[in-house]
Amino acid sequence: MENKTADLTQQPVHNKRWLIMVAVFIATFMTSVEVTIVTTALPAIISELHGLAFQSWIMSAYLLTTAVTTPIYGKLADSMGRRNVFLWGGIVFTGGSFLSGLSPSILILVVARGIQGIGAGAVMPLTFTIIADNFSFKQRANVLAFNNTAWGLSALVGPLIGGFLVDRLSWHWVFFVNVPLGILVIALVLFGYHERRAFNSRLTIDWLGIVWLAIGLVGLLLAIQLLDTQPLYAAGLLVIAIFGVWRLIVQEHRFADPLLSPAMFRSPTFSIQIVTATILSGVLIGYQVYFPIWLQSLYHVSATTAGLVVTSSSIMWLIASFFVGPLIAKFVPKRIAISLIGIMLVGYFCLIFAGRSFPVWAFYVIAMLNGTGMGIVISMNTVLSQHLVAPNMVGSATSILTLGRSLGQTVMAGLYGAILNLVIRLNLHDGIHFSQVNGVISSSHQTVVAHHLMIDQIILHGLHGVFISVVIILILVIVINWLDPNRKIIQ
Repeated sequence: MENKTADLTQQPVHNKRWLIMVAVFIATFMTSVEVTIVTTALPAIISELHGLAFQSWIMSAYLLTTAVTTPIYGKLADSMGRRNVFLWGGIVFTGGSFLSGLSPSILILVVARGIQGIGAGAVMPLTFTIIADNFSFKQRANVLAFNNTAWGLSALVGPLIGGFLVDRLSWHWVFFVNVPLGILVIALVLFGYHERRAFNSRLTIDWLGIVWLAIGLVGLLLAIQLLDTQPLYAAGLLVIAIFGVWRLIVQEHRFADPLLSPAMFRSPTFSIQIVTATILSGVLIGYQVYFPIWLQSLYHVSATTAGLVVTSSSIMWLIASFFVGPLIAKFVPKRIAISLIGIMLVGYFCLIFAGRSFPVWAFYVIAMLNGTGMGIVISMNTVLSQHLVAPNMVGSATSILTLGRSLGQTVMAGLYGAILNLVIRLNLHDGIHFSQVNGVISSSHQTVVAHHLMIDQIILHGLHGVFISVVIILILVIVINWLDPNRKIIQ
């Protein structure tokens, strides 16, 4: 008897490709503009909700739930269809955005951001997977570059919108921006995106693997969060996180249909693409969050002006991504990555010695270097990670890449926050309290306090600590790419 069960990725999609791309484009804009407007509003949120001690969780809660749910959605898409999972993600993300805007306290905001992340865990990887379903390897780099224009557009208008709302209204409104966009994506999917579904009755979800993944991530984030105030508890949580990761590895080797298939990681070049995207995503969240904080707290510029500093990065990311196809056709991937990451390293090395007179234009230059490097390297990681696996594993590979990017941002957001808080606490002296530092972290909610110049210096030391960690991890990713055994152009 002929087997009626088929892989969903082999089924034809019954819509015009341009209509699919409209939904994907808007969804990409929606999930990416959320990052730029929130980072612009972050100093105001910290000051108003007295949340400096929890500032990393405003981003980490969102990124954590994205990371945990991404591989689940990758499996569910094979049984429920791309359309249904994409629709679910859009609904949850929109609801989480609305709840975030209504949040009256830092703890409620963290929970609402976690709900947003549950939706983003479905939307973000499926934007890449849907493109892979509809375009060949040769077309994919250009289509991804086109889709990156949504990201570039969001980064261009995000700081303007976020800054305007914070300066004229309040930070609550930055979360409401995505509500009408989410409704539009939901409508497009409901009325314009149809596919022939083929349920795979043999599909099983690796729930135990998900549990160990969640234990590892939550344990790690809590350990980082408590590092500066309760180091003994942090050490215990770190042990729990390591145990969770170890059990996850054991579980994935035993399970017939694993959450993170070990077979994909047998290719060293594939593994390096995932690791590179993970680490660079951690670098990305660093300058997106801490460039605006630097400018608002030390230079006292408006939220709008501070947000614009990362716009140059987005524009260069957009432009540079169109060069990915020609570059990977002519050069070995490791050489592309090492060269561009080395240039980025120079910019961050300058920041660890920067003082209060460091010119504002230099932040734009460093952001441009970041945008150029990441626009090429992370787009290259996306294309090659899909190309280096079997056709029936493209969806899983995309989920792993998205998991890696979310994981990098999640862990580093927590680590940066812990480093900032730790260095600030270590430099408190002469009667200066942590709450006073909280009061001057935002240009729009500054409180007149004594020792203002001394507090500025304390914040500067904290920011230096953040960017020293960025320099260290950039050196690490250069070494990792240097160890890539592949010395040939990938066809």
